[in-house]
Amino acid sequence: MRKYLVCITGASGARYGIRVIQALVESGCEVHAIVSRWGERVVAEETGRAFAAWADLTGVAQERVYDAEDLSAPPASGSFRLDGAVIVPCSMNSVGAIASGVCGNLIHRVGLVCLKEKRPLVLVPRECPLSLIDLKNMATLAAAGAVISPAAPAFYYKPKTIDDLIDFVAGKILDNLGIEHGLFKRWE
Repeated sequence: MRKYLVCITGASGARYGIRVIQALVESGCEVHAIVSRWGERVVAEETGRAFAAWADLTGVAQERVYDAEDLSAPPASGSFRLDGAVIVPCSMNSVGAIASGVCGNLIHRVGLVCLKEKRPLVLVPRECPLSLIDLKNMATLAAAGAVISPAAPAFYYKPKTIDDLIDFVAGKILDNLGIEHGLFKRWE
């Protein structure tokens, strides 16, 4: 069974992270999660529910949800085997911390571990506009092996709902992980 870690930071776009978790679970993957303190707040603000409620709804076991401040949690180590990690949405604070090698929390540590272990790391920034500093940090991460996949939904398939837009971004993330899905209609 493939094993993935999904991290949600304090950037807007918590529904993208929740949808990725749901799609991974539906694909039969073992899913682990970390939500930063600000990510918890954004989840509640944007969805009206705490992340714990979403974890229950999506099928993520509580023992697979880690405290973002616990640097002794299993995902902090390279010996914790993962098929990949996604930080969605990824705040510019997290981008900057990982790009500079600073380990401020478990999410940053996971990013650093994925890079050093050469495991897939997908970062989904949800920021607009981007500063030159943000762009340089993302370029540094891309050069180190991360996939930078901005939350930028397409319109060629004529989405009808917000969920359609969310599914497109979630589908692109699953594409980056090599996971089959039917979340959006592909270009023909």
